[in-house]
Amino acid sequence: MLINILLLLAGLAILVKGSDFFVRSAASIAKKFGVSEFIIGLTLVAVGTSLPELASAVMSSLKGASSLVIGNIIGANVANIGLIVGIAATMSAIRTTREMLERDGYVLLLAAALFLLFALDLRIVWWEGAISILLYVAYMFFLFEGKKKFKGRFGFREFSRYFFGFQYILTIRSKLISNYRNRRKKGKGKKHLSPEQQKEIKELFREGLVKDFLMLALSAGMVVLGAKYLVESAVYLAYIFRIPGTVIGVLMAIGTTAPEMSVAISAARKRLGNIIMGNAIGSCITNTFLIIGISSVISPLYLLRATVNYALPFLLFMVMLLLFFLKSHWKVKRWEGLVFICLYVLFLVLVMVGLLA
Repeated sequence: MLINILLLLAGLAILVKGSDFFVRSAASIAKKFGVSEFIIGLTLVAVGTSLPELASAVMSSLKGASSLVIGNIIGANVANIGLIVGIAATMSAIRTTREMLERDGYVLLLAAALFLLFALDLRIVWWEGAISILLYVAYMFFLFEGKKKFKGRFGFREFSRYFFGFQYILTIRSKLISNYRNRRKKGKGKKHLSPEQQKEIKELFREGLVKDFLMLALSAGMVVLGAKYLVESAVYLAYIFRIPGTVIGVLMAIGTTAPEMSVAISAARKRLGNIIMGNAIGSCITNTFLIIGISSVISPLYLLRATVNYALPFLLFMVMLLLFFLKSHWKVKRWEGLVFICLYVLFLVLVMVGLLA
């Protein structure tokens, strides 16, 4: 038993650290290939900070431990709002923008509401997961393309039109055609790399690209290994102590949200409210749409009645409270941060006594 507890803690530590190394090396590679910092931040940071949840969710789905997935995602989302936003706000009031509320905030509300709606029959099946993934993909493309198309207005209403108008399909099509034409144009009449291209490749390797790729591979291995030990140990402990998997998943979330916590604390010290709020909201959207989506496509997710009746409504309430605080004065004040922390402690207590399991 002691060995399994140690394996669980070691797996969690390896998973979180491996995710951190993975994001850093991927960002370094992207930067050396000329990818903008905005795109790196939007994709790698948003998905990268949710990598521990993604890895543990995929591993749990492969082992049929759906309660761990549900508990971890609910726990991570409540922690993102209650613990991370709460602690950051007590350090310094978090200011944000109208656009973030009216676009990302309402997309988060949609994600939480759909999560609850899909779970009403106590299971989330593959087609519901596919809808969630499609919404996430459309949301990502909307962030990239929407600013140009919707001058002056870039909110939830525009996202709805973008999604139901299947405009993301046109975006994907135009990108594929553009990339294909660029490749043909660059490769036309050239059978070999030019001296300039060869020189650029050599310079990339001199700058440590090989080291970055090795670190990327090593960190990916750490993520898989950490997730494996974390999930196996969690399943064993849940069986031995007869603890619902949802409770174990919620407790696991305290560790898997460590990347978001580090980002939030660092941003709070520099008074970068948009980064704190963007990271918290973005991680919650990623967790709900992408991770729940992938997990349910791999294997149906089954929920307990108490989870649907209490835990998911609690999450929806936290999301609505966050949006209310933001809309009332376009920031989260210090006393509101304390409210979030108290609600998170209440959530943990209710989970531990079994009321939200």
